[in-house]
Amino acid sequence: MSTFLPSACRHYLEERSLAFREILEPNGQPGLILGPLPLPAGKFTAGTAEILILMPTGYPDTSPDMFYTDPWLKLLPDNRDPTAASVPLQFNGKTWQRWSRHNNSWRPGKDGIWTMLKRIESALEGAK
Repeated sequence: MSTFLPSACRHYLEERSLAFREILEPNGQPGLILGPLPLPAGKFTAGTAEILILMPTGYPDTSPDMFYTDPWLKLLPDNRDPTAASVPLQFNGKTWQRWSRHNNSWRPGKDGIWTMLKRIESALEGAK
């Protein structure tokens, strides 16, 4: 098993009993897969999803940018892709839905996976 997460991030996930896997693709791209995690009730075509966070070089001083979901999530009741969430990505043998959500306020030395999880929760809750 590959491990690339800083110990503070791994401890945070373990302390909250969040299922996670650290995957290193053959091309060297590290990705953190969380879950499956519960989604906001009645908002999407699925009740849970795995979340993929591609880890950038320099993490945690460098912010992860976007996140990805499996399965592909559609908004209810009209069964459409959320805004800026319609591009596929191949990772770890699956097709993931890219959620283009950029972070311009990352604080090196303070932020970590806990910050990214809050961003993801907010993006899923506010998806339109």
